[in-house]
Amino acid sequence: MDIKNYINGNFQNPISNNWIDNYNPSNGEVYGQIPNSNKEDIEQAYQSAKSAFKLWSNTTLEERSRIMLKISELIEANLDKLAEAESKDNGKPLWLAKAVDIPRASSNFRFFANAITQFASESHESIGQNAINYTLRQPIGVVGCISPWNLPLYLFTWKIAPAIAAGNCVVAKPSEVTPMTAYLLGDICNEAGLPKGVLNIVHGLGTSTGQAIIEHPNIKAISFTGGTTTGAHIAKIAAPMFKKLSLELGGKNPNIIFADCDYEDMMATTVRSSFANQGQICLCGSRIFVEASIYEQFKTDFVNKVKALKVGHPSESDTKVGALVSKAHLDKVMSYVEIAKEDGGIVLCGGNSVTIEGYENGYYMQPTVIEVPTDECRVNQEEIFGPVVTIMPFNTEKEVLNMANKVVYGLSATLWTNDLKRTMRISNQLQAGIVWVNTWLMRDLRTPFGGVKNSGVGREGGFEALRFFTEPKNVCIKY
Repeated sequence: MDIKNYINGNFQNPISNNWIDNYNPSNGEVYGQIPNSNKEDIEQAYQSAKSAFKLWSNTTLEERSRIMLKISELIEANLDKLAEAESKDNGKPLWLAKAVDIPRASSNFRFFANAITQFASESHESIGQNAINYTLRQPIGVVGCISPWNLPLYLFTWKIAPAIAAGNCVVAKPSEVTPMTAYLLGDICNEAGLPKGVLNIVHGLGTSTGQAIIEHPNIKAISFTGGTTTGAHIAKIAAPMFKKLSLELGGKNPNIIFADCDYEDMMATTVRSSFANQGQICLCGSRIFVEASIYEQFKTDFVNKVKALKVGHPSESDTKVGALVSKAHLDKVMSYVEIAKEDGGIVLCGGNSVTIEGYENGYYMQPTVIEVPTDECRVNQEEIFGPVVTIMPFNTEKEVLNMANKVVYGLSATLWTNDLKRTMRISNQLQAGIVWVNTWLMRDLRTPFGGVKNSGVGREGGFEALRFFTEPKNVCIKY
């Protein structure tokens, strides 16, 4: 199935007529082509957005909200179609796309449709000076949104929804690896009555299409989710151009387990936080630290549960681990198993690719648990982004905090304990933008989302996103 760019409300071929193959990860076969757009396509998308901006930025909040709520409803109405497209394009289990990814995309539009009607700014009375200061929050103009392949529509809409809610118009690039649901979103926007040019979706490689977006002199803000190396590249280009930047980057997240935790709840959640979406979530707890007194019990129970996870075709309802997103990514993840062995790690389970009958060329891998001798092993320091986790014991709070924080990343952390004082001490000292205690990936869309250190710059979510996509202007009136 060939897809097209969505510019000014219309679907069109790339100007250069260059195309990229789109692969189905479950069987390794090409099932369509996508545009490999260039600067000319981005310029056309920018001009479309620029033309739409004056009207859209002056549209009432109620009207913006109404259109966005309609988009949310249409995503829900097309749940099955979108979930099937997401699963086929990404390799994730179909049940996961239906239960989580597509409903969350709908929630993103619904949340920001409502949030914009409640978004308030500040005023300050200057007593004794007979003056009042108030702050306007005005849309930036045309903004660029670049999203990753692991949660395609989920994270694509997480950027687009606050951007258009705030009155901006958007030039957006989904990942070239998983473009299908972004393509389908165009029809939904047209049906919902979104004015032409408010959202423009341009497909292609990061080195061509993405590069053209970040280099465009009149696209004044970039919201990017992806790898830390790419984020650094974007920052180097954007900084001299004085663009606003939101960068949600990599993670190497600690999962800290104390002996006083609710063991059964912890175990079930840790299996999920390790291998959900084939471990291809930036929030997965890929470094597991277990208090020494329960370490051997944990190791036995955890490995047994991981061995029981079914690796299978994404369409099968009992599949827990689907296909990785691409052959290149599978090869990269597999290479870390050998690196772990070289560093003295012991593979407790998994570590091999998997061949599924009838889908022999698919990109499947066993969920893998590696016991590491030290927290400084490469597999404990570098983001793998696949179904691979490490485990090791600890004895004291000080020791585990040191290990948890001794990485260049700081996105999220998970803590398992029923000791309130310990919870407060450790949560305060963990170097992470998000800390989950006795849970994982429990999201409230009102909260700020993002990381510290090499995990990014800025925050998404709630009013933080609306602040990013607006410029504050102070007005001082003397009376």
